[in-house]
Amino acid sequence: MRIERLAALILIVGGFAGGVSAAERLPNVVILYADDFGYGDLGCQNPAAKIPTPHLDRLAREGTRFTDAHSSSGVCTPSRYALLHGRAHWRKFHGIVNAFDQPILDPERLTLAELLRGKGYATAAIGKWHLGWDWDAIRRAGTTPRVEKGNRVFAPGDFDWSRAIPGGPLDHGFDVYFGDDVPNFPPYAWFENDRLPVAPSVDLQISAETAEGNWECRAGPAVPDWDFRAVMPRLTARAVDWIEGQSAARPFFLYFPFTSPHAPIVPTAEFTGRSAAGGYGDYVVQTDAAVGAVLDALGRKGLLDDTLVIFSSDNGPERYAYERIRRHGHRSMGPLRGLKRDLWEGGHRVPLLVRWPGRVPAGRVEDGLVSQMDLFATLAAVVGAGIPAGSAEDSIDQSACLLGTGPSRRTMLIHNTSPGRYALREGDWVLIDAPTGGVSQVPEWYALERGDAPNDQPGELYNLRDDLAQRSNRYAAEPRRVDALRQQLRTIVGDRLTAPAK
Repeated sequence: MRIERLAALILIVGGFAGGVSAAERLPNVVILYADDFGYGDLGCQNPAAKIPTPHLDRLAREGTRFTDAHSSSGVCTPSRYALLHGRAHWRKFHGIVNAFDQPILDPERLTLAELLRGKGYATAAIGKWHLGWDWDAIRRAGTTPRVEKGNRVFAPGDFDWSRAIPGGPLDHGFDVYFGDDVPNFPPYAWFENDRLPVAPSVDLQISAETAEGNWECRAGPAVPDWDFRAVMPRLTARAVDWIEGQSAARPFFLYFPFTSPHAPIVPTAEFTGRSAAGGYGDYVVQTDAAVGAVLDALGRKGLLDDTLVIFSSDNGPERYAYERIRRHGHRSMGPLRGLKRDLWEGGHRVPLLVRWPGRVPAGRVEDGLVSQMDLFATLAAVVGAGIPAGSAEDSIDQSACLLGTGPSRRTMLIHNTSPGRYALREGDWVLIDAPTGGVSQVPEWYALERGDAPNDQPGELYNLRDDLAQRSNRYAAEPRRVDALRQQLRTIVGDRLTAPAK
């Protein structure tokens, strides 16, 4: 190794070990978090992809692509909780925050925004929140929701929309919030910080068609003429505007959780027909364009090389992905088994791209095991922030792996979407402590095509190095390994572990 290269490497590692030096500016941090974006939807990760993703491919070329990265869960709220808290969601809950549910983040624990704001960062969340608000604070006394398809449905007049809503992003470290909370949940309206500038005054009515799949929209209050197709363009424009309003004198943190390509699948006319994978494919192209718009904004400000950009997804693709294979030959899950909600790899193994010129190696593919929960401790190391006791207890500093100077230091990952159902990763092995890793319904034609037989064991065991597609269940053939992994699982989750149902 040349002396100059060795000196540069020492400088970089030293910067991570103790945070950046006093003379070095703290990096801006931008997290771009797609919604239901599959492992195989990333063009550079799927040679047979029918969807162009040039801006994401650029991120991969100019940074590091992680091929064994995981969200905390196969559904969205738990993954967002784990990302922002550096804490496994299963320690507190399993499912999603439903419409008009209370906040799920923990006031006594730091969020990533609070950590970075403590280092002087300007902070903003723009996009999908889906972590709850204190709706009771603005709910009118005596109102009673009706129940429709198992969901509580409120009327527009049940809330005093003129009041501030506590419990949202501003109460968890963000200086600014703009978004629509959840794209397919009420209220269908824009949030500006902790208020709704335009009050929902009607019940949602939908008469148009989506580009693919169903609307997936729950009934409830909406502003008149709410336009689902305008959501991603408006969010992208606000993210760009916020970046352009920042000063090079102060570092910033932008958390931009997209509403795409989650249902309703509603690409704008500009992107219709831009893929060979139907409406969803077009929506992924639009998602990729939003990434490009953010990169362009950073470039115009001269901040692109001073910004650590992270792209990932909250979980695997929605159930429409099966029919997409049959109609278009595009596999949103890539080589993986399973989709959103599943314990199989396709439910929680997600794209992860990291770009930070001069720090994170360009054009590198990293196969080490990483979790989105690790972003908390890793970013704390980057900026030299201490993590107080009681916060981010499941986050591990992966800065050596990020820099390409050391292997991944995480040896296990646990995922679940319902009580008592866990998948434990140890090295190349994964134990699914349930009769099946499937939650989303698998079409009969797809199971036949894969050659899947019903599982006659109480669990599943796979060696992912040899069997990434999870075709060969080794549960019966490896009883000692199963017992060891189950004991490890008991040690980790304690009394949360229940015997799997037959």
